[in-house]
Amino acid sequence: QVQLVESGGGLVQPGGSLRLACTASGRTASSNVMGWFRQAPGKEREFVARIRWSGSPTFYPTYYADSVKGRFTISRDNTKNTVYLQMSSLKPEDTAQYFCAAGGRNSLIPRDYDYWGQGTQVTVSS
Repeated sequence: QVQLVESGGGLVQPGGSLRLACTASGRTASSNVMGWFRQAPGKEREFVARIRWSGSPTFYPTYYADSVKGRFTISRDNTKNTVYLQMSSLKPEDTAQYFCAAGGRNSLIPRDYDYWGQGTQVTVSS
């Protein structure tokens, strides 16, 4: 059973930065893809970024939603079983509960991910 624990959320002013972390335990071959999603009140959960634990970045590049491209960076530390989401130039519309997820497919769709963390709140406000 894969378990995911997020950390790093909080309150930040517009234009500021935050780094989220997601530590995974019990990784399996079916959980090679790690994704970050977010959900704002009254809205559907949406894809933010994804990365694979293994595989050449040439063939399996990281992938971002258009809304965060150029501002967010997803990375991994295999030695710590941790995936990070570095968020910069934050906007009020980035305010949401952020979730990390694990699955076996390079997907943008939440239902394709089998394991989810509990979420961490990010609030961008002055």
